[in-house]
Amino acid sequence: MKLFSEVKKSCMVVMLAAGMLLGATTGAQAIDFKAKGQWLVGFGLGNARLDSGHGIQKNDLFGATQRVRLQLDAVASENLSGRVWFEIGNQAWGDNRGNKGGALGADGTQAIKVKNAFLDWIVPETDLKLRMGIQNVTLPNAAGGSSVIGSTDVAGITASYQFNDMVGLTAFWYRPANDNFTGSTNQNGDPRYDGHYLDNIDLFGVAVPVTGDGFEVTPWLMYGMLGRNAFRDLGRTADGSLTTTLLSNPGGNFFRGKEDYAYSNMFWGGLPIKVTAFDPLNIEFEFNYGYVEGFGDGKVFNNKTGLWKKADSRREGWLVKALVEYKMDWGVPGIFGWYGSGDNGVSDGSGRMPSIKANGRFTSFMGAAGTDWYDGSISKGAFNEKRTSYAGTWGVGLQIRDMSFLEDLKHTFRVAYWGGTNDPEMVRYFDSSKGWAANDSYDGIYLTRNDGLVEFNLDNSYKIYENLTMNFDLGYIINCMDRETWKRSGSWAYANNNFSKHDAWKAQLTFNYSF
Repeated sequence: MKLFSEVKKSCMVVMLAAGMLLGATTGAQAIDFKAKGQWLVGFGLGNARLDSGHGIQKNDLFGATQRVRLQLDAVASENLSGRVWFEIGNQAWGDNRGNKGGALGADGTQAIKVKNAFLDWIVPETDLKLRMGIQNVTLPNAAGGSSVIGSTDVAGITASYQFNDMVGLTAFWYRPANDNFTGSTNQNGDPRYDGHYLDNIDLFGVAVPVTGDGFEVTPWLMYGMLGRNAFRDLGRTADGSLTTTLLSNPGGNFFRGKEDYAYSNMFWGGLPIKVTAFDPLNIEFEFNYGYVEGFGDGKVFNNKTGLWKKADSRREGWLVKALVEYKMDWGVPGIFGWYGSGDNGVSDGSGRMPSIKANGRFTSFMGAAGTDWYDGSISKGAFNEKRTSYAGTWGVGLQIRDMSFLEDLKHTFRVAYWGGTNDPEMVRYFDSSKGWAANDSYDGIYLTRNDGLVEFNLDNSYKIYENLTMNFDLGYIINCMDRETWKRSGSWAYANNNFSKHDAWKAQLTFNYSF
């Protein structure tokens, strides 16, 4: 009887599960599921550092990495859909730090994450489109292929409305950070340090895309609120690079002082313009401005004098960039350039334009063009993936993109000169235990007016099959940074000649299968 009772229970469970499955199938008949994906495997050889700390080679010259992305769309109708985007990687072969599964055994769990998860819907009886959830956001831009202020995944709401064929409107609210502060630095019950208190970053913006006959222009504005506790635990739980790209932080050596108010104000504006009226001539121009109010005075250490100096954490700056290219049958030659304001001292804050998470894409070594997903694997320090804002630099370059002499094979060649717009005296305030400032800033490389670099790129793409592409990218950077300027910083490392200056180079081979 007991056996019969158990069998009866098992049958009931199976029948119940089958009924639930059939019910779910019936209820989901109106939903159209679409799957997309991308497999990437890359091999890199190179050294992207411009110095060797203490004369020692710190990074591997060779690395192998893979990444998988799977996208699932649930489409109810043209008015309602949802998307979830899973990512596995980047997994460096042999690396199991953080249980990522790249080492022997390959059973890591931390490499799997949700990249995007959002809902798209249209307000009934209107043309107002809403996107709600974790989404990829790139602020309006021109010349360079991506934004030098913000291009990343973030949670929030985007609303867009198209008035007519020419004018539209986009408004948004994004929350890059909140509830990361645990209150671990509580000081005698001071409410300023309570856990989850005043640790949010909120961004509100509006853009007006205007498309005419032969031109596109998208003026945009963005206001932000930065809580005084937003960065206290952020480096351990989220994107710690926000600390150095929003506030003055010369050389990672800035110490915050008294905080007089709860929130600081942030403001950005941009004007990207694209002109195609003279096709095959293409002209692109962009102007950006950014301001982040500081939290009051702090202090920085002067390595030369050995004294602390009063400093402001405010950051304010601007950037212009342009691209002109001409389409021909065999390729697209062009010229590009940019200029960004720089630091003039520490008492009035940083003069470099602040950014959320930049993704400058003029070049494919110091910039993030080409197969930039893999660059971070061979550039641990100087030029990590998607961290180039061009703040405090200027440059000019020549390129010939999409050259094709054989079927399914394309080449892009670039050469660019990088200069700095920061006061050479700023090097005195960099952390004395570090080397070249190239390894210090999440904006990209830090260059003074005495420094320079020459970058060469040769990026090649071959379509093996319809869905499989092989990329082979070469890059070289001639290091023209002024060693005497950095030696005058007073750093013990330079005084004792413990840092050696050299060029940077890379060669990487990647395979991209997309469906």
